[in-house]
Amino acid sequence: MPDPQQYIDSGILEEFVLGLTTEAENREVLSMASAHPEVQREIDEISASLQLYAESKAPPVCPTVKPLLMATIDYMERIRKGEKVTYPPELSGESVAADFSEWLEREDMVLPADFEGMYAKIIGYTPQATTAIAWLQYGSPEEVHHDQYEKFLILEGSCDITIDGTVLSLVPGDYLSIPLHKPHHVNVTSAVPCKVILQRLAA
Repeated sequence: MPDPQQYIDSGILEEFVLGLTTEAENREVLSMASAHPEVQREIDEISASLQLYAESKAPPVCPTVKPLLMATIDYMERIRKGEKVTYPPELSGESVAADFSEWLEREDMVLPADFEGMYAKIIGYTPQATTAIAWLQYGSPEEVHHDQYEKFLILEGSCDITIDGTVLSLVPGDYLSIPLHKPHHVNVTSAVPCKVILQRLAA
């Protein structure tokens, strides 16, 4: 059996952690790790270092991704359990909250007590349009849409939406459509979460 320190210095442990070793080499590494605690410690340290490096290089995940993904899962489960598919109207400058009363008055379309950041409930989906009731506690980071029009109708609270450097202050009843290819972000300006009808339409 090889000397543990020479084995560590050989570089095979780095290759093992990266998944570059053969089946025979894998068996050898596992055997060495089992027989020599210092080899196992080195494997653990290499793994931890690579994890830290990967995390430092990974692009940041947009905080709106998880809430919208969870909203999609929730919607699919509701449909699976028999909820009727509905088709909310397309948002426009003429839209008012009453246009969405069918959904806003539902008992399940409420903000949970443990809400933090963003929460959404999808009320309609087609390949061309997704419509949701959404609550923003703080806002949303900058993003750009190249293939979707994003539209808002403010229901409660207030927010500033910055589009390509221009700040627009919105209050209940206000409607806004985000142009394609324009960077934009949202800052909530009210003490209560900003509740909106959020609609994304295929361009």
